[in-house]
Amino acid sequence: MMTQSHLFSFGHGYSARALAKILLPQGWQVTGTTRSADKLDALAATGIQPLVWPGDGSLPDLAGVTHLLISAAPDETGDPVLNSARGQIEQAAGHLCWVGYLSTTGVYGDHGGGWVDESTPLTPSTTRGAHRVLAESQWQEMAADIGLPLHIFRLAGIYGPGRGPFAKVRAGTARRIIKPGQVFSRIHVDDIARVLAASIAQPDPGAIYNVCDDDPAPPQDVIAHAAELLGLPLPERVNFETAEMSPMARSFYAESKRVSNRRIHDDLNVTLKYPDYRSGLAALLRDEDAMSG
Repeated sequence: MMTQSHLFSFGHGYSARALAKILLPQGWQVTGTTRSADKLDALAATGIQPLVWPGDGSLPDLAGVTHLLISAAPDETGDPVLNSARGQIEQAAGHLCWVGYLSTTGVYGDHGGGWVDESTPLTPSTTRGAHRVLAESQWQEMAADIGLPLHIFRLAGIYGPGRGPFAKVRAGTARRIIKPGQVFSRIHVDDIARVLAASIAQPDPGAIYNVCDDDPAPPQDVIAHAAELLGLPLPERVNFETAEMSPMARSFYAESKRVSNRRIHDDLNVTLKYPDYRSGLAALLRDEDAMSG
């Protein structure tokens, strides 16, 4: 008798929920953790088995779990999942078919608009990026020690339903921040899920994948295109040096790079549903119109 595939998702957030939408119709069991008991009902309504963790001092039961997904944010001590549940993961290693760790392209740091790929040295220029480098290394060391089938996914800027630019453009609060030479890579959440599902279907322990679309672009171009789709005037053009921005928002502009996604195409045979921001934004607007209509 075949064992039912069971994904245990530590920190069941935006990207993990998109993956669950692919797996649940295929008969998977999905357990997802949240820090807030207030979110249990909402998570259960999506078809997953929700679990508050950490919070009550209990440790997760990974018996019968075949796949792990980790998307909890690290801190200066590294990955909170490893720091709290290393023993349970070590005990489960023998029946785990796939482990996915969601990292960020921020681990590469600033490259002045140049290209990076998975072999590029990790030189983060932000605290967030440094935390991710530490967490990646912790998982890699554990994988090497116990044979964990680890896969690392370095995600670019994520957008999708509820995370698009349209609300700010409609409200008149969007701005086109201009910093010469600035370019970002991004990815639609549905394509993150497609990449993860493709990796689950063809595991390659030790693999690292950049997860981004085919078209790195200046952020002001994305805002401008959103306004054009809405038939609204172009948002105000503001110089980066004089723009009023939060420290967090300003930190994103500290890094400029183009991220290569060749490996997800060549190794996983993934065809992106939204290969650039134009197709992704058009789909978001169609979905919004359908829901409101």
